[in-house]
Amino acid sequence: MLLRILFCLAVIGASSSAVADTVWLKNGDRVSGKIKVFDGGKLLIQTEYGGAIPIDWKQVKTLESDQELLVKQDEYSGEKAKSLHAAEPGKVTLANDEAPKTVDLASIQQIMKPKPVVEDLMFKGNVDVALDYKRAESDTDDYDVDFKTTARHGRWRHNAEGEYNRESQDGTTSANNWSTEYALDRFITDKWFWQGRLKYQRDHIEDLARQRTIGTGPGYQFWDNELGAFSLGSLLNRTDYEYADGTKDNFYSLAMKWDYNRYLVGKTVEFFTNGEVGKPLGNVADYALDAEMGFRYKVTEWASLNLKAEKDIISGTDDNDLDKTRYTAGFGVTW
Repeated sequence: MLLRILFCLAVIGASSSAVADTVWLKNGDRVSGKIKVFDGGKLLIQTEYGGAIPIDWKQVKTLESDQELLVKQDEYSGEKAKSLHAAEPGKVTLANDEAPKTVDLASIQQIMKPKPVVEDLMFKGNVDVALDYKRAESDTDDYDVDFKTTARHGRWRHNAEGEYNRESQDGTTSANNWSTEYALDRFITDKWFWQGRLKYQRDHIEDLARQRTIGTGPGYQFWDNELGAFSLGSLLNRTDYEYADGTKDNFYSLAMKWDYNRYLVGKTVEFFTNGEVGKPLGNVADYALDAEMGFRYKVTEWASLNLKAEKDIISGTDDNDLDKTRYTAGFGVTW
């Protein structure tokens, strides 16, 4: 009798662990797995047989899940459902401690796992590290570390990034610089936002020793979901240059920023590019460009390999022009 009870409990435990979220499609197909997120018109479901699969929300007939999920029908508030139950076509039932509530799929803007404190907080980012340490006829030490992170809550989005780079050969340092930037976005609509940002760059080798920039302006978010993001922003900047010989320049400029990333091959490979091109208002310089482009390959859910190219140009400052291109390869952490 005891063995029979233990066997039944084991069967029940195995069955419960095998329970998966299910999505029914309008064409009659059914997809089983674990719902990760719904945002930007795409429902991402993690499957054992096909990895992460994006599904067009317009093709979903109904769905069910035994997870606790935050379902948002607008930008400001959401309802925490202990589970989702399948309903008639075009609807889903939110089950919680109160009476179940059936809503139209078309009214849902986001579905995500609730966070412990700020339930609708969307937090993502990465740290990339590239190292080249060689001991031969010429000893070289190259280090490059950069990070980028974004946190969004409701209409507000915080963006922070930074980089440190050092290169030396036979004890002679050829590059030693770092930079940091913070930007705050306020979304006016679902797509349009207003940004304010601060940026500081320090170079211990080049003639242009310090750059300080403060700027503000509108931007447009084309999309931002689990499969990638793309935004453009225009800024009116106040920039201060300080050169190694002690001379200084300060000027206003108009700039255009871009930030694009896209996951490919079932979120295994990520292509990314971001940067800024600006035109000073005056005769200080012709233009300035700071851009990067590259790929990340996800080895695990959090570890990745990266390959990228960086380009820095300041043209039109006579003897203080800057034109640098760097290629790096390394490893990183994503979240």
